Amino acid sequence: MSIDSILDAIHQFGYFALFFSLWLGIVGMPIPDEVVVMTGGMVGSLHLLQTVPAYVMTYLGVVSGLSLGYILGRVMGPLVVDRLREKKKIEPYIQKSDRLLEKYGSCALVISYFLPVVRHVLPYLVGVNKMPFHKYAMISYSTGLMWTTIYFIIGYFLGGNIERIGNNVYKYGYYGLAAAVIFIISAAIIQAIRKRRRCVPNEKRERGLRTNH
Repeated sequence: MSIDSILDAIHQFGYFALFFSLWLGIVGMPIPDEVVVMTGGMVGSLHLLQTVPAYVMTYLGVVSGLSLGYILGRVMGPLVVDRLREKKKIEPYIQKSDRLLEKYGSCALVISYFLPVVRHVLPYLVGVNKMPFHKYAMISYSTGLMWTTIYFIIGYFLGGNIERIGNNVYKYGYYGLAAAVIFIISAAIIQAIRKRRRCVPNEKRERGLRTNH
């Protein structure tokens, strides 16, 4: 599945394409969630969809997909983790999720959002460990809001580069995210400085006209 496939789905199904692309991420969609979220921001900037509804559906897709993992872990118990372990590619991420839980406890949910695949595995484990849902929701949903906002904004302003950014984030985790965020902040500062420089000559010109009068 590529960005073009997501865009085709958006043309056909609108906002629901964003929701289900992220909701189905729990079963291992062959495209990083980061790319889907950034695509939501990109289509908002291109006015293919309205920005606010696209953002809302993207956020709901993120948190509902991860909540499904929590519910399955809570209902099915260790059986669901055993099923995950049958996939050899998932085993390292289960081990990493276990280490995060042991070291950071419930705060591991926050960290996991910025670690591809671990983000999907850890909700199963906290469900198996019977973390109360209200505690899970408070931590996961608030972090999900921040995570979604960051990538949505990146997609909105850097839409032409989302595939490259998404691949780097998937490969390097939060290091790639940090680089993308720094790039956006730097670009915003540069744009603000340029805008300020354009305004200064105009202000001087206006003052000059008032002086002459």
